[in-house]
Amino acid sequence: MGGVAGTAQERPPSIRRIGIAGIGLIGGSLALGLRRAQPGVRLVGVDRGPALERAAALGVLDEVGSDLQALAGSDLVVLAAPVRQNAELLRDLGSLLAGPVLVTDTGSTKRAVLEAARGLPAHISFVGGHPVAGAARSGAGAARADLFEGRPWLLTPCGATRGSGDARRIADLVRQLGAAPRIIEAEVHDDLIAFLSHLPQLTASALMHVVGERVGAAELGLAGPGLADTTRLAASPAPIWRDICATNADAIAPALDALIETLARLREDLAAGEVVDEVFTSARRWRDVLEGR
Repeated sequence: MGGVAGTAQERPPSIRRIGIAGIGLIGGSLALGLRRAQPGVRLVGVDRGPALERAAALGVLDEVGSDLQALAGSDLVVLAAPVRQNAELLRDLGSLLAGPVLVTDTGSTKRAVLEAARGLPAHISFVGGHPVAGAARSGAGAARADLFEGRPWLLTPCGATRGSGDARRIADLVRQLGAAPRIIEAEVHDDLIAFLSHLPQLTASALMHVVGERVGAAELGLAGPGLADTTRLAASPAPIWRDICATNADAIAPALDALIETLARLREDLAAGEVVDEVFTSARRWRDVLEGR
């Protein structure tokens, strides 16, 4: 990918100043984790509006500002805003960041941000990133230092960063946060995450919507714990997911089609129960795999 990165030798020997754009759940947890793992690193947070006050309330950021100019002088910049906003921020960074600087992101779709990275000048190196971690609630108030511990952190280098030491530098930082880095192609990433993350989110939200609209607030109290367990993700905010759906629509649509097809088969076979047996047996087997049994 031409123009994205210089050589590893041009990069700063150590990361002394880290800028984080977007101090929500992920950006806030990153700040808390970095402060614990590297107490000597200077942390700069950038956000807007009420989020800026919540960022300051974390108590671990050395600087907090609403202007991207605050990121100047950083050795590493982490884009932790919604996916499409990260892509827009990338286009602005070229004129803001002087000298060799490494940039990564935390978005759960990768192709759009890697495409935006094509326009970066040679002194900015980009490695796509996706911490596979989260919580039902968003915002810095839900952030915690151990959010990434034991979780995968997917890295999608591009162009010159594939052969440089930049991906290794991000991987080293990720390990300090307790996560397990893994290199993956952007296309493979987006296809996998459509099933592993995006489909579960849309399913949980759609299920909660259907149940709530059908039974109403007065009767929801009759629900057993199964509904609460199944729809935990339904508390997720729509703005973030609008970006995710828009930037991974071609991978999410087939995932939804597969689920719709299975639901249709269940609907057509409710009386006979053969498809019920098939789906429940398969689901239990795969659930055991997921739980590591």
